[in-house]
Amino acid sequence: MPEVPVPQSQPILQSHLPFAPWMDARTWRLPGVLPVEGEEWLRTDDAYAPQMAERDRLIAEREPLVHALLPEAGAAAEELMEEVLAVLARMPGFRLGQDEVQRPDGVTVPLDRTAPLRTLGRLVQEDFCLMQHQGPESVLTGAILCFPASWTLAEKLGQPLLRIHLPVTHYTEDVARRVQRMFDAIRPGQMLWRANALLYDDFILHQPRVEGARRPPPVAKTYVRSERQTLRRLPRTGAVVFGIHTYVVPRASLSKEAEERILGLLG
Repeated sequence: MPEVPVPQSQPILQSHLPFAPWMDARTWRLPGVLPVEGEEWLRTDDAYAPQMAERDRLIAEREPLVHALLPEAGAAAEELMEEVLAVLARMPGFRLGQDEVQRPDGVTVPLDRTAPLRTLGRLVQEDFCLMQHQGPESVLTGAILCFPASWTLAEKLGQPLLRIHLPVTHYTEDVARRVQRMFDAIRPGQMLWRANALLYDDFILHQPRVEGARRPPPVAKTYVRSERQTLRRLPRTGAVVFGIHTYVVPRASLSKEAEERILGLLG
């Protein structure tokens, strides 16, 4: 396993959580998937600049830990880059040139088309995982994963959905079948989303763990970490893109009702 990078030294927090999945029965039950409204596939929020600085640092210092691409996923990664750039051209704050993109924080990123996932990791807050059909299941064939929450890219690369989720208690074979059917049914142009939430004592965004290494139970429960996870199928290659936008907020930023509910569910 690659060396774990030096953790971030300062909190990188959003001011609020835009959606509390534990407050809605539709999103708190597995798989808890809803259609994306409008075209909101990618997001920027008030933590964009510090999150992107942390992503730049991780990619520069520990790329093998956060970036991987199997040969069979090359065309899908290139298509994903095209799709993301087309969206960024319509998003406020991005300035696209032929060979570079200026981000909303003023940083200019060269468009390295030989490393599309690594390039995307420096443009947007979302992590991306490429899932492609091999046999009966979808397999993880590539990813840019700067902010893992208790899993390690090197262990999961090349593995099918059920094997990827093997340590997850609630990810039963029945849930796995439903998720695979959902992956199979996604059409190009259709986008889905779900969200999760966990209580944490620390604010670290990059938290890889090998299978069998449990996250220590939170004591102070100071922070809520939530992932907005999106699914869409690429029209040309047919790969399914799993996007992950990570939020970390102080528990104190929640409404009283939301705080009491999450403590009751997870505390």
